[in-house]
Amino acid sequence: MSEKVSINPNIDETWKEVLKEEFQSEYFKSLKMFLLEERKKHMIFPPASKIFAALNLTPFDKVKVVIIGQDPYHGEKQANGLCFSVSNGVSNPPSLQNIFKELHTDVGIPTPKYGDLEPWARQGVLLLNATLTVRANQPGSHQKQGWENFTDAIIRKLSEERQGLVFLLWGRFAQAKEVLIDQSKHHILKAPHPSPFSVHSGFFGCKHFSKTNEFLRKEGLKEIDWRIE
Repeated sequence: MSEKVSINPNIDETWKEVLKEEFQSEYFKSLKMFLLEERKKHMIFPPASKIFAALNLTPFDKVKVVIIGQDPYHGEKQANGLCFSVSNGVSNPPSLQNIFKELHTDVGIPTPKYGDLEPWARQGVLLLNATLTVRANQPGSHQKQGWENFTDAIIRKLSEERQGLVFLLWGRFAQAKEVLIDQSKHHILKAPHPSPFSVHSGFFGCKHFSKTNEFLRKEGLKEIDWRIE
């Protein structure tokens, strides 16, 4: 509860350089104060050490693919700083189960026992939630506090300074970020969200994993090995 969130967080040096103006901005200072106050009263997920896990596991110059989520999981021990991912030993939430079903149908990978997507992140898949923290058992509780400004800046910087990235936009929330992406430089794949409420309206059968690797091949980049274990 007493963990502190640094205004100059311990973050991969490539991202620290790219985002230095964000860390010095007024909105980020306000966000820091909000988080400090929240931690005095509530349990916050993920742990402070994992808030920037997506950036630390996938340096700016190593990003090849971007998957955009909305909020961290709000249940005990679920959130690990990577969108859709959970720590090993935690039951896979329904959306992640559906991602694994499509993965199996698309590229034939057996359904993983565990849901930690760190192997993807280490290969260049940026697993970015739009909001990087949440209050326990209260989904959406940290929205509109400044995180969206920060993560929108991440998407813009990738669009402006990188070339040939693949953006996977699942659901209307992620697809609203399309305006931040230069489509003349990057590849965009869109599908409904993998949640049980929308998965049957086009996520199943979207073949985004094989299509992503097709784009990477065309860019002369190494494909993603989508296996988790």
